[in-house]
Amino acid sequence: MPLTVVRREHVHLYAHEPRSEAAKTAVDALLRLQHAEEQQIESARIESGLSKNESLAIRYMLQAHRDGRTMGPKDLAVMLTVSNASVTKLVDALVDKELLVRTAHPTDRRAQVLEPTDLAAEKIDASYARFHEAVVGVLDHLSDADNAVLAESLTRIVDALADGEPTPVDEYTVADQD
Repeated sequence: MPLTVVRREHVHLYAHEPRSEAAKTAVDALLRLQHAEEQQIESARIESGLSKNESLAIRYMLQAHRDGRTMGPKDLAVMLTVSNASVTKLVDALVDKELLVRTAHPTDRRAQVLEPTDLAAEKIDASYARFHEAVVGVLDHLSDADNAVLAESLTRIVDALADGEPTPVDEYTVADQD
């Protein structure tokens, strides 16, 4: 019974019913996608054998590495919103699992640089492959016009959810929390 409730949550998740049956069908599909993505992320985390924060840390470190940015424990603490002590314990565990390596910062003797290992990349990439293949596989078979409508619609939803938050100057800019 509890799984039935979870699987059908999208059916009853409206503050306001969509005006048309077509809009209701689209909203239902979007909510089912969101639920499927959440399930895939949790399955990927479980499959990887990592805790939630370990999985997030590796994902963030891989993204930074692929973007050519260096990251240290302080950066990771900010991204995960955990204390320095917690991030130290987390990094120690990931180093022990051979998923991260620590190196000396090239210009600051007091700082460390964290790098994901090839094993970390393989583990995370393999655990997300099914989800990514499914999304790309379906969208690759849509017409350019249909993909344009989908992209525009999803962008408008994201913008509406941002609720007036300023768009960052670039993808690396984070607004101050003061």
